[in-house]
Amino acid sequence: MVSGVDTAASGAQARTASGALAPLGASGTSSGVSSDTQDSAVQNDFAARQKVLDRRTAENNYQYGVAQHNCYDTFFVNHCLGKARDSMRVVQADIRQQQLALDEEQRADNARRRDEQAALQRARDQADAPQRAANETASAQAFEDKQRQHALDQAQRQAEAPQRAANEQAFQDKQRQHALDQAQREGAQAQSQRSANQAAYDKKQSDYQKQLDQARAQGQQQAQERADKAQRFQQKQEDAAKHKADVEARQKQAAEKAQQQEQQKQQQEQQQQQLKQQQQQGQ
Repeated sequence: MVSGVDTAASGAQARTASGALAPLGASGTSSGVSSDTQDSAVQNDFAARQKVLDRRTAENNYQYGVAQHNCYDTFFVNHCLGKARDSMRVVQADIRQQQLALDEEQRADNARRRDEQAALQRARDQADAPQRAANETASAQAFEDKQRQHALDQAQRQAEAPQRAANEQAFQDKQRQHALDQAQREGAQAQSQRSANQAAYDKKQSDYQKQLDQARAQGQQQAQERADKAQRFQQKQEDAAKHKADVEARQKQAAEKAQQQEQQKQQQEQQQQQLKQQQQQGQ
């Protein structure tokens, strides 16, 4: 496993020579490959090499872990662990060396691309210099024109200041007159409204007084009617009591008369009885 990875790493390194980066299958600028394509190929090469190194590191760590595990089944555990650690460190050192080389190549490539970008920017700046100068001249001219126009506008505003002040004064006078007229209209409306409110209040008070007088009259009438009803009821009660007393008196008289008649009857019967007894004794 490790030997195959080392072969892939050495093959990746073979694609560069003495720290100078060259894309695969390219032999200089005559190949017709653009700078962007070359940069892309170089970045892909860096990524592939980094991937190989990462894979080697992971595999080395795995192999070391397996060796550690197997050592615990041997008699000379410490010796076995030391050999496994030494083997791991050898591979680790080789990976580290290749990683340093790869990092150095990447830094060199980054520096090269920065230099190329700076050179391109300088070239663009030189090419754009006439246009920038023309733009700066046009901007300066536009600024001067704007300043002159501002001065003209300022002078015109100063010349129109008295008229604006007169207009402002007329406007203020018109606003004050409008406010005065509005206040007068509102005062008249308020007075009219107060008069209407007073009339409505007076009418309401008059209606209320009428209703109050009517209620009082009705109350007095109802009170008189209740008094009359009470008097009539009292009279009826008195008449009923008198009638009852008369009836009771007549009933009492009738009972006394009936009792007297009964007594007289009994006396007559007794007299007849006595007379009959005397007649019988005389015989």
